[in-house]
Amino acid sequence: MESAKKDIRALTKDQLRDFFVANGDKAFRGNQVYEWLWQKSAHSFETMTNISKETREMLEKNFVINHIKVDQMQRSSDGTIKNAVQLYDGLIVESVLIPTATRTTACVSSQVGCSLDCKFCATSRLKRMRNLNPDEIYDQVVAIDNESRLYFDKPLSNIVFMGMGEPLMNYKNVLQSIEKITSKEGLGMSPKRITVSTSGVPKMIKKMADEEVKFNLAVSLHSAIDEVRTSIMPFNKNFPLKDLREALQYWYSKTKNRITYEYVVWKGINDTQADVEALVKFCRFAPSKVNIIEYNPIDDGAFQQASNNAIDMYQKTLEANNITVTVRRSRGKDIDAACGQLANKS
Repeated sequence: MESAKKDIRALTKDQLRDFFVANGDKAFRGNQVYEWLWQKSAHSFETMTNISKETREMLEKNFVINHIKVDQMQRSSDGTIKNAVQLYDGLIVESVLIPTATRTTACVSSQVGCSLDCKFCATSRLKRMRNLNPDEIYDQVVAIDNESRLYFDKPLSNIVFMGMGEPLMNYKNVLQSIEKITSKEGLGMSPKRITVSTSGVPKMIKKMADEEVKFNLAVSLHSAIDEVRTSIMPFNKNFPLKDLREALQYWYSKTKNRITYEYVVWKGINDTQADVEALVKFCRFAPSKVNIIEYNPIDDGAFQQASNNAIDMYQKTLEANNITVTVRRSRGKDIDAACGQLANKS
């Protein structure tokens, strides 16, 4: 039965080599198949043209390739592309291609739904159904790279794990996907062009530091005052700012990499001088950058974009304290592709 077949991309190269030896073939055949699966992103055994028909039939009998399918693609007026990605079991996640004049960025998902409960994010309203496998994350990147080449005539330059899900709640699979993306036997992208964005899971941030990962870290912060942060991100009660800051200090001591904070300013929630002063204090322990992000409504009206005066106050106060700050305008809002809007509405 088809359901009894193993997903071949769950095997390492050594396991593939062992499989061929056990079936009376040469070990190098495993290398060939591995190259087809990852470098060439083959979706069927039939396309593996340098392998004999008999061998392809044997693979078909024993394995499946659980590749994704771009079920629907939407293009924004600003050029942003959103993909509704169908997984092998019929579940849907979303990924986004964000183009600028100089680069294209893939925003990829790591979970179906989300493990956390941020009140301002549409994705958090979808219960977490399962984690994505490494190959499903990898496939999103391949699909967006193909779109980047087709529509913008350049290869994908950057990847951010800022789509659906909390990456550090799918730690093992996210790191395995990055290993494949950065490997010469995969896509060969530099880890410095990859950013993993977390809402803040202290234990896993420390684990990343211990494993000496080479990619960048971004933290979805939104408030440096515990009471405020808990009111909009209830899981903060379990992972308070004190623990988060300690984990980030540990990260910096091990990696010496600057920390990026993603920060939305909302009217009546975190738009006072006290809020920005708390942020300045939180940032001081290590070199950091603050991205102030435009809020993207999710229809309930509970959260509203802060005034331009409040944004200016943040920017001026951070700059006065020698903290790098960027005010970012959202992309793809007209197709619900902007930050916090991914909720399978396409």
